[in-house]
This record gives sequence, structure tokens and C-alpha cells, in this order.
Amino acid sequence: MTKLGQADPMPHYTSYDGTELAYRVLEARDGSAGPPLICLAGGPGRDAAYLGDLGGLDAHHTLIVPDSRGTGDSPPSADPIGYAFPGLAEDLEALRRHLDLVRFPLLAHDAAAATAQAYAAAHPEPLSRLIVVSPGARLQGELPEDAREIFESRADEPWWEEAYTAVQLLPDTTDLPEMRRLLLQAAPMAYGRWEEPQRAHAESEGEQLGRVARAGFWQGVDEAGRRAVLARLREVPCPVLAITGDRDAVTGMRAGELVAESFPDGRARPLPGVGHYPWVDEPDLFRQVVEDFLAQRPTR
Repeated sequence: MTKLGQADPMPHYTSYDGTELAYRVLEARDGSAGPPLICLAGGPGRDAAYLGDLGGLDAHHTLIVPDSRGTGDSPPSADPIGYAFPGLAEDLEALRRHLDLVRFPLLAHDAAAATAQAYAAAHPEPLSRLIVVSPGARLQGELPEDAREIFESRADEPWWEEAYTAVQLLPDTTDLPEMRRLLLQAAPMAYGRWEEPQRAHAESEGEQLGRVARAGFWQGVDEAGRRAVLARLREVPCPVLAITGDRDAVTGMRAGELVAESFPDGRARPLPGVGHYPWVDEPDLFRQVVEDFLAQRPTR
């Protein structure tokens, strides 16, 4: 068991199968001693470094940011099934036990929303709040069309033609350098605007993706398993907030609504002028929405 505040720049914890996994601690800059906010990176299979400090959320909250298996400073999984999101949910439970947290809030971005939902279904009691940011709705069994509509609505932007070409080529690209080049070419569609902060953030994506971890994320979960997770979400008592962006051409806004509707106390909050990474496009707005949600009076 590790207590927060111990001097270790990249601490590790032992997960359910004995694997030593890494996590990063960003101590609250104002010295707040409340429960930390655990933050899960998406991708899937992307180094958690891209989350940064989530638009300055560490001002009033200690952030715990784990690297999932095969990403960042965490080793690959000995068993491929360990990359699948239900296994990653059990890694999260091992981290909670390691930190000796009775209850805690959880934030998950992008594909990690599936990990967060699997965790909520299997371990609902420790969760005080759940925030999913730019989630997809694959776990809900739907692929809404609004992301494509958002993308097409931006066809007058100077980057659009190249991004469109990259989107067409990426599914059949296996060469890693070429994949990284295409990802950067398509990157503007993921942001509310294409300026220096967005360009700098996008530059790192290709180097941060773990191909094996990415490929294994959705493996080993059949239709019955998917439905079982969804059924258990109806019993999760904690409040849930799905944050979406009205310029997110990656997952759109409807997916967030579907995720929120899967919980008895879920709601969606669309942000204007925001893409897939709202803490990059509008850090002040994103931070305020998250802090307001975390500050609400507990329901139980």
C-alpha cells in the first residue's frame, strides 16, 4: 500500500496477476487533501502523458494518472487478454487497493470510458463520481453518425482535404511510420481549432500509441459479456457526467448521450467550440465543468 505524497516520481503498483504497473501523481497545487481523481487515458493503448494536467485540474485536486499495460512506463501484458478493457478495469481496482482508497472519483477519456464502465459494473461501491470525456458508444452497441456529420461540416477548413485522405487510408495502413504520418495529417479533425496548442498536442500521438495494447483493447468481449456490463450499469448509484464537444469529429456528441443514458444518474454536457480533447481547446471551461461536478453534494 502506498500513501500519496511519498517521494517517487513514477511509482508502481502490483496488479491482480503480479504485474508491476506505473502511475503518475500530480499533487494538488493548493494542498487539498481530498480523495484523488484517478484519470484513465484512452487511445486505446496510448501513453497517459497526452492527458497532461487536464487543463490544470491539479490546481485543486490530486491527479492519479496510470499507464495501462504496454503503454508509457508500464510493461506489456504476459497474457493478451490483459489488454482488453475488462482486464484493465481490474488493474484499476488493484490501483485503488494499492492507494487504500475507500471511495474516489474517476475520469476516463475516449476509449477508456469502456474501461470505466466495466469498472463501474464490477465495482460500483468505490465510485463517488464518474466523468467520461469524449466517449465512444461501442459498448452501447451503437456507432452514431454525428461524428461524420461534424467532420463533413468542417469541409471549408484548410486542413480538411488532407485529413479526409488520411482517414480513408488509415484503416488499411500497417506500416508504423506511415501510420504516424497519417495520424498527424488527420489530427485537426480532433480539435475545435487548429492552432499552436493543438498542433503541439497532436505531434505526440504517433509516438505514444502502443500497437499491441491498441489491438487487444476490444478482444475477448462477446455480445453476452457486453450486454451483461450494460445491465449492471443500471444499478450503479454514483452520478455520471459525459462531457462532449460540438466540434468533435472523432466520437461526436451522441455517443456521450448514449453512455450517460446507460446510468440511472447520468447526464451529458456538450461544450461549445470543443473537439475530442476539451482540455486542449478550452482548458478553463473544461476545468470549471469538471470541478463543478466534483463539488456537488454527494447523493449518498
